Amino acid sequence: MSSDVETGYAEVNGTRLYYEVVGTGEPLVLLHGFGLDRRMWDGQFVDFARHRRVVRYDLRGFGGSAAPQVGQGYQHTDDLRALLDHLDIDQAALVGLSLGGLVALNAALDYADRVSALVLVDTIVSGRPMSAEWDEEFGRVRRDARARGIQVGRQGWLNVSVFAPARAHPQAGPLLRQMIEEWSGWQFANRDPENSTVQAMQRLGEVRAPTLVVVGERDQPDFHAIANELTAGIPLARKVVVPGTGHLVPMEAPAEFNALVAGFLAGL
Repeated sequence: MSSDVETGYAEVNGTRLYYEVVGTGEPLVLLHGFGLDRRMWDGQFVDFARHRRVVRYDLRGFGGSAAPQVGQGYQHTDDLRALLDHLDIDQAALVGLSLGGLVALNAALDYADRVSALVLVDTIVSGRPMSAEWDEEFGRVRRDARARGIQVGRQGWLNVSVFAPARAHPQAGPLLRQMIEEWSGWQFANRDPENSTVQAMQRLGEVRAPTLVVVGERDQPDFHAIANELTAGIPLARKVVVPGTGHLVPMEAPAEFNALVAGFLAGL
């Protein structure tokens, strides 16, 4: 990592969020997926900093950030807004993958004036049910973790079908394994008190930010359907399918992804 990277902890909202910042210019925040952490953006962090001030951080309960407190409600969007305040950022473009995309989209609805643009990558969406197949697979991993221990849960999460293209990728696979093996797995042992009430799927027409919707060609049908729904529902949205990639497009095809995002942001 570059010696110019600023690292720190933001003591906000009764929690402790680990973050890293590099570069100068218009702010850009990177939001990771479930069971992962800021390192999933290794292929983007310094590259994007050629033109922007780039922030990546670990969501509450992941990576170097503190775990939630049982029974103490919180919202990822409130944590994000508090981090922006901590870093004196008035407005930022948000790039989120999967769970990170959900947080980014909710943020664009919760405080639209703080979000200049959205890049939603293989995302899930609040207020939008997943398929029975998805729910069964995720539920099985959670049940196994609670019955047989967090290590079993971590292994089960690494082995879910949505990660199959990334597991087989020579660069993405080892990093995916490392992140999941080093994840606390707190969410498997506890009921996460995250209590956002945003129903983004029912409010897509309210999103004011220009939006790039990205989906991997080999990602599962759920995510292709969501990408189509986002593109149809968000007024200033367009969709790109990245050939040959699965759920973790930024890790599986960093050069293509970086060029897409750079071109999108440059055109705003």
